[in-house]
Amino acid sequence: MARSIVDFTVQKISDLLIDEAVFLYGVKDKVQNLKTELRMMESYLQDADRKQEENESLKNWISEIREAAYDSDDVIEAYVLKSASRRNNMTGTLNRMKSYVSIINRLIEIHRVGYQVNEIISRITSLTRNLETFGIKSESGEASNSIHGRNKALRRSYSHVIEEDIIGVEDNVKILESCLVNNNNNGYKVVAIWGMGGLGKTTLAKKVYHSTNVRQSFESLAWAYISQHCQARDVWEGILFRLLSPSKELREELVNMRDEEVAKKLYQVQVEKKCLVVLDDIWSVDTWNNLSPGFPAGISSSVVGSKILLTTRNTDVALFMDPNCYRHNPRCLNEDDSWELFQKKAFPKYDDPARVDSASKAKVSTHWITPRLNCLEHGRSKALEAATKAGSGPQNLGGISHLFPCGVVRDSRISTEMEKLGREMVGRCGGLPLAIIVLGGLLASKPTFYEWDTVRQNINSYLRKAKGKEQHLGVSEVLALSYYELPYQLKPCFLHLAHFPENQEIQTKKLTRTWVAEGIISLVQNAGDGEEALEDVAQRYLTELVERCMIQVVEKSSTGRIRTVQMHNLMRDLCVSKAYQENFLDMIDSRNVDQTSTSKARPTGEVRRIALYLDQDVDSFLLHKLKSHKHLRSIICYHDKTARLSEWRSMKSVFKKCKLLRVLNLEGIQCQMGKLPKEIGYLIHLRFLSLRNTKIDELPNSIGNLKCLQTLDLLTGNSTVQIPNVITNMEKLRHLYLPESCGNDVEKWQLSNLKNLQTLVNFPADKCDVKDLMKLTNLRKLVIDDPNYGEIFKSTKVTFNHLESLFYVSSDEISILEVSAGCPNLYKLHIEGPISNFPQPNEISSKLAKLKLQGSGLVDDPMITLEKLPNLRLLELQLDSFLGNKMVCSSNGFPQLRSLVLSDLSNLEEWKLEKGAMTCLSKLEISNCTKLEVVPEGIRFVISLKDLEIRSMFAAFRIKLEKGGDEHYKVQHVPSLVFRYCDY
Repeated sequence: MARSIVDFTVQKISDLLIDEAVFLYGVKDKVQNLKTELRMMESYLQDADRKQEENESLKNWISEIREAAYDSDDVIEAYVLKSASRRNNMTGTLNRMKSYVSIINRLIEIHRVGYQVNEIISRITSLTRNLETFGIKSESGEASNSIHGRNKALRRSYSHVIEEDIIGVEDNVKILESCLVNNNNNGYKVVAIWGMGGLGKTTLAKKVYHSTNVRQSFESLAWAYISQHCQARDVWEGILFRLLSPSKELREELVNMRDEEVAKKLYQVQVEKKCLVVLDDIWSVDTWNNLSPGFPAGISSSVVGSKILLTTRNTDVALFMDPNCYRHNPRCLNEDDSWELFQKKAFPKYDDPARVDSASKAKVSTHWITPRLNCLEHGRSKALEAATKAGSGPQNLGGISHLFPCGVVRDSRISTEMEKLGREMVGRCGGLPLAIIVLGGLLASKPTFYEWDTVRQNINSYLRKAKGKEQHLGVSEVLALSYYELPYQLKPCFLHLAHFPENQEIQTKKLTRTWVAEGIISLVQNAGDGEEALEDVAQRYLTELVERCMIQVVEKSSTGRIRTVQMHNLMRDLCVSKAYQENFLDMIDSRNVDQTSTSKARPTGEVRRIALYLDQDVDSFLLHKLKSHKHLRSIICYHDKTARLSEWRSMKSVFKKCKLLRVLNLEGIQCQMGKLPKEIGYLIHLRFLSLRNTKIDELPNSIGNLKCLQTLDLLTGNSTVQIPNVITNMEKLRHLYLPESCGNDVEKWQLSNLKNLQTLVNFPADKCDVKDLMKLTNLRKLVIDDPNYGEIFKSTKVTFNHLESLFYVSSDEISILEVSAGCPNLYKLHIEGPISNFPQPNEISSKLAKLKLQGSGLVDDPMITLEKLPNLRLLELQLDSFLGNKMVCSSNGFPQLRSLVLSDLSNLEEWKLEKGAMTCLSKLEISNCTKLEVVPEGIRFVISLKDLEIRSMFAAFRIKLEKGGDEHYKVQHVPSLVFRYCDY
């Protein structure tokens, strides 16, 4: 992870040396030397990162490098910002006189910064001398280490080892079998099982590999485990030996072949015979590129039906192998299957007559904890005797279970208590088979309630410490393999996710913008032809984390963009653990102070990021915990609705002490309406500021000092916020969210210099000239509510080529044709207001995926045009957007439509849906279209429809569609049919 920080710092210094050279006067040479030292150090950090797990001194060494990089960034950026501010203020005669007076201060500042840079260089030089001590090699070296050796041994799979304890995979097996044994030449040639480590991909592949159905369908089968550093020749030979079962002579012949001959031979075998080859655990596209010469593709393999079954953590590998492949992502086990698997491991079978009978093996009952064979009979008799003397019989044996050193007596009370503990711990495994197996193996030798309770309290520690034997490897170590193998630029992105509370649904836009603000996203990796926006790089990184199954997608937008994600609890545990080990952040929980990371001995180095989980008393807790953290770069607050701040003035000391902040997220902290303290102006490094839902009603003039701001969110919950005319100073703004009204100040704003602006929500029409908006040509999202601004789209000179989302409210007529011409790349369009005329299909962007119309007043059927839009996925026609009485959707129309809403179309009487229309529709809502008497006949042909919701319609309409109704046959195939408010 240190490499990513050093890499960003080097890139940052390089940019400053080019773009801000004038402000580095007096220290430029020293800064260049610092960059050189950091660049040299960077080449060693990949190897150092890999080896640090086994060497505490090396961990400290890496920590010191990390601190040096952070300090470099802080010192140089602060100097540049102060120099820029000083130059901007030194205009006019009076200020020139002041500049003579302050020149000595400038020289002192140059000396101070020069000293600081020299001190950092000395630290790095000293650290460099220790490289040899730790045996660190440059990145180009191929040295391995025992951590990787252990991990490779852990991941090694063998086709003949079939785990007995396979639970909940029957449906998965059937799906995969069907894909593999299908003799249709147009069927899948590559079948991929993909998902995060520990999900059971290899186990599932083995089950399929050994199934009777599969084995009878192929002439030859071979299994190959693909190591992360595999040699193609070894893999090809191993597969050939299994496919051919060669004689000794043929084996020797194969061994003596050149590499290309072995690859050709393997290729020919799969063309001539129907073969199934399992490639287990392919990590990267590069690995497949090395192996691919030995495998036929396309029509070559389809002649006889040879196929490949692979397991991978990265779905891109499968798509690269075959864009038409079948990708199967197994789900985590449900609660019942998880519990069954746990019991099989925690209570293994013994030849004990006292064991439960086979009929109740899988049941959870008073017999689920049973005596072990090696229980001491003496202990048993003593226990029975003691219980009898107590006058309570065998049922109270739980209280004297210490007499049973190797087993547990049957006792319903204890069984219930231990079952509760067990289920709680199994729940912590999140349905991950490997985690459950490890947990079960750990508890198999711990029979008492006390031991189980101890494990429950220290579950994370136990999972990490369960090392030494294969069946006792800590699951965190298995999951950590996913982290260790991340590209260095993805590691800080992953660690940043530790900020979020457990089970938090994470908004990706805010997440990626925070990554950019924190400085953990750099363009240095961009391999594209032009400059790629930082947000696009961040989105790529997010997508890669999803594809590696480090995070899970919760919701996607209509355009297919990932809208929200979530972390598996077990993966989050790993994330939090690694973030703490790397000193990436501190988590402080006012609801449970003893459990926060600050209660532990911290790793070496300053705390740079804090996630605050706040309860009611925000003031004292916030100030107390932040008073010593002057190096903080990020403060992100999470809280419930009870979190309150007495007054905003209490934040003064935080703003004064935390001057290096890049991210400040105070979203949702409740306080009486008031003015943000002027001390906010001290945070000159700030890139991200969110005051959403904070009730702030006024900003100070000093907010204009925040010239580095990239994201400013002022949707405070108040309709009006007094905002001074200083936004124009924030030339680096990329995302600006304004309240409905920005105050009563009559002075006009100038936003034309915000050239980097991508998001503008609630454009202040009363404060800005229309010409300003026309100059913001990098906008991607625009929300505007003003009838006078339709003229921006009438100008043929202005084209918003980057605009993807437009929300436009107007009481005057709007021309979609003009909007489309001015915004040729729109994905989302929401118009509230009358529309003058509806254009032809070729006059609307073919990229349009989401369209919402309200109050459009269209007389002609808009479906004639809309059904021809090739990428339209979501369509909402609301509030008399169509005034006609008949709507027709033609066959083959709406080829990509997933969701359709027809709401408040008061004149609609007939809707005709031809067979073959809307073949992808999955969700349909009809609401308050009271003149519509029936759903169209064509609905019964839309077999993709999963959800149909009828709202605010007459009871007669509902009765026809309900089971037994005259029209039910049209919707009987729909899994979910919901009626709401349909009783009048």
